[in-house]
Amino acid sequence: MSASLAHAATPTRAPNFIVIYCDDLGYGDIGPMGGRDIPTPHLDRMAREGMTLTDYYAPANVCTPSRAGLLTGRYPIRSGMSKVLNTGDTRVMPQSEVTIAKALKPAYTSALIGKWHLGHSGPAWAPTNYGFDLFYGLPYSHDISPLKVYEFDKTGQRGEWEPDFPRLQQQFYTRAERFLEEQQGKPFFLELALSSPHLPNYPAPGFEQKSLHAGAYGDTVMEIDSIVGRLMEKLKRLGLDRDTLVIFSSDNGPWFEGSTGGLRQRKGGAGFDGGYRVPFIARWPGHIPANQRSDAIAMGTDLLPTFCALAGVAPPQGVELDGKDIGPVLLRKAATPHDELVLFQGEEVVGIRTQKWKYVNADLYQDYFILLDKRGYPQLYDMSRPGEQYSVASLHPDILKAMQARLARAVARFNPLRTAPSPLDKQRAGVKERHVPEQWRSE
Repeated sequence: MSASLAHAATPTRAPNFIVIYCDDLGYGDIGPMGGRDIPTPHLDRMAREGMTLTDYYAPANVCTPSRAGLLTGRYPIRSGMSKVLNTGDTRVMPQSEVTIAKALKPAYTSALIGKWHLGHSGPAWAPTNYGFDLFYGLPYSHDISPLKVYEFDKTGQRGEWEPDFPRLQQQFYTRAERFLEEQQGKPFFLELALSSPHLPNYPAPGFEQKSLHAGAYGDTVMEIDSIVGRLMEKLKRLGLDRDTLVIFSSDNGPWFEGSTGGLRQRKGGAGFDGGYRVPFIARWPGHIPANQRSDAIAMGTDLLPTFCALAGVAPPQGVELDGKDIGPVLLRKAATPHDELVLFQGEEVVGIRTQKWKYVNADLYQDYFILLDKRGYPQLYDMSRPGEQYSVASLHPDILKAMQARLARAVARFNPLRTAPSPLDKQRAGVKERHVPEQWRSE
């Protein structure tokens, strides 16, 4: 172990937690993940001062389920939040779900500033009914209408406004600064859920046409980077820098624009990494060693148990968590606590990731959601080789069978939680295997 790792400090007080959560930011859109088209000097500095996880997965490959997974520490199918909510949807995340904000009470004050997207119907949809003390932001993505900016606190709704789209991210940050100033030493949890760079792009005044190679999308990423820089400086001015764990990430991969960094598929793209694998940087001066990178697999579901452990708070009782405490990964560069990560397309289990291997069972093609192994195309990937370009099923038949067995167990575990029949049931019943070699067949 390096000296810098060995001397990582043990926390002496409960840390503050800030999660900067972008919308549709791609793996390759920022410098610390290898991006070169968009300047991100503040994120580059954050990575130099902290830990970058190269194999971190969002809880889902689209928005609503990913946000549910991050806040509850559970795969979204457990909360019934596997589908992206739109204007006409009346479903909300069950209030029985224990969010990070609820788990940290009463020791922590919590705020969600920015995008919610876990339900907007009925009198109790706001995040303040899920453990947060403050909500300032949007009920869903900024491309959905009708749209208002709302503010709620523990007393109820305090106001609503028409969004000023070009200034929206700056308004989110300004309200976040106010929240930080109001804490006066009490531990806090802040989710700064920026609604950018989700399309359409609305660069703030002063950021228009700043990106030389990535258009308006690049302008908004540069704006996000500047917000990260402002936040770092604000924490220093408030004397909170060494008491605050800041995490930067995204809810899923890029949509119609943005860079996957060479990863396969995009937002919503089955179990492939381009939709699931996203940036992750953690910074906590004096605790997380500087300038470290780890390929330990992790997921957004890990934040709830990790924050509870670091805060000295017992994890929720009577709740089955899928996330693991990754504190040792961040503080000491330990190995992953995960034996596997389960990847979903909606409510369908479509992939399994272990530290070394990845098995993807289904993909999207034209108008079809197709089973790949049933067609004779089992997709096993060696994750030490980036890109998921070539299946190595023919080279590792024993690994293939083991990964298929893992997926079968996950299907059996999660199928009882479905709210609708599987779109693949007919294929499972009716598609004939196409000359599948005997050594590739499932048990």
